[in-house]
Amino acid sequence: MSGNTAALLGFAAMILLIGLRMPIGMAMLVVGAGGYVAMSSLVNFLNYIKTTPYFLYANYAMTVIPLFILMGALAEQSGLARDLFAAARSCLGHRKGGLAMAVIGACTGFGAICGSSVATTATFGRSALPELQRYGYAGSLATGTIAAGGTLGILIPPSVVLVVYAISTEQNIARLFQAALIPGLLASLFYCGVIAIVVRRSPELAPVLKRVPWRERVPALLAVWPAVTVALVVLGGIYGGFFTPTEGASVGAIAMLVTGVITGKLRADAIRRSLRITAETTAMILLILLGGEVFNAFLALTQMPTNLAEWISGLGLSPPLVLGLLLFSYVLLGAVMDELAMIILTLPVFFPLVQALDFGIPSDEVAIWFGILVLIVVGIGLTAPPIGLNVFVISAIARGVSINETYRGVLPYVAADFVRLLLVFLMPILAIGMVRWLE
Repeated sequence: MSGNTAALLGFAAMILLIGLRMPIGMAMLVVGAGGYVAMSSLVNFLNYIKTTPYFLYANYAMTVIPLFILMGALAEQSGLARDLFAAARSCLGHRKGGLAMAVIGACTGFGAICGSSVATTATFGRSALPELQRYGYAGSLATGTIAAGGTLGILIPPSVVLVVYAISTEQNIARLFQAALIPGLLASLFYCGVIAIVVRRSPELAPVLKRVPWRERVPALLAVWPAVTVALVVLGGIYGGFFTPTEGASVGAIAMLVTGVITGKLRADAIRRSLRITAETTAMILLILLGGEVFNAFLALTQMPTNLAEWISGLGLSPPLVLGLLLFSYVLLGAVMDELAMIILTLPVFFPLVQALDFGIPSDEVAIWFGILVLIVVGIGLTAPPIGLNVFVISAIARGVSINETYRGVLPYVAADFVRLLLVFLMPILAIGMVRWLE
């Protein structure tokens, strides 16, 4: 059996196991182990696996993952999302579509602390959806806005997806956070633009609320001081070079814990739930990382990544066209795979190929630019039909809204994401400009 045939059979077996509801990390681990033994030997695989988990998990940069997850879990348990939404509602609720824009604004603020799209979607599904429905917002607009706003959890730094990308490609995490800021804020701006266009065309989808007087608005704004303080300390410290992302995650987690305890919003049971959420989410990510590592070792033995790169290079396609094809393949994969598994699985094949292409900018900046493009495409995969993980999350919460309505609601946001992807694709400066400015 040729290496390419073995690799294709491995992909088919993995997709089959995922379809049979096996966890994605375990599916990659099982198929990777079986493929490694078939391509080499059991003895060689045992020699490989006895050290790989240790060296994978002993990586110091890996500690940033549970720390950022803990910071987000503490923020969720302290009711910070509810306070952010209340503050944004007091400022924007009297405008056309203002309550939906408030969801986007609150998701942006929460994303600067959380770093997880699913957690952001679930949190605002519980805190904002009842308010949107109470004020008469259409189910499609309400659920679509929350599903799209949830993607800001990974688009706005800090982002767990970017951390995994940085570790997998040996890039600087801080520089990737810097590069993600402008595209992430563009997402918030574009989403608000989508809401303005939708409610202008169909005003019945979003009733206008009464203007909140300043005597009520000021307390709502003051209630979000923990979020603003933690976000400024963490991102300001990382961007300013005062501490590393790992140190920033530690500072953020401790700051969120201290402010939650001081304000009385974090009690013992909430802290225990935060620790449990952190442990469960971290274990899931680490299993995916290990499964991806073993599966990629199997692919390396098949020589398929090298053969694919040589084949694409031999086609004589221009670098932008090759990059466009790779991004399109991410859109397709995003319909059936978890974003972390998709990135871990494809980077050993795609990243060396992108690094070998000439885009007229230094290779280290190409790596950052590609990471931001992948991040945007992952965000699209979280909402785009036929799967869209965020759509399933909000549909599980919004019992009275059909999943077809939610898909209709997210389609304008998906269109805006493709426009933003095209802008960053055509103008790399949107991704690397902040990095250059902060150097």
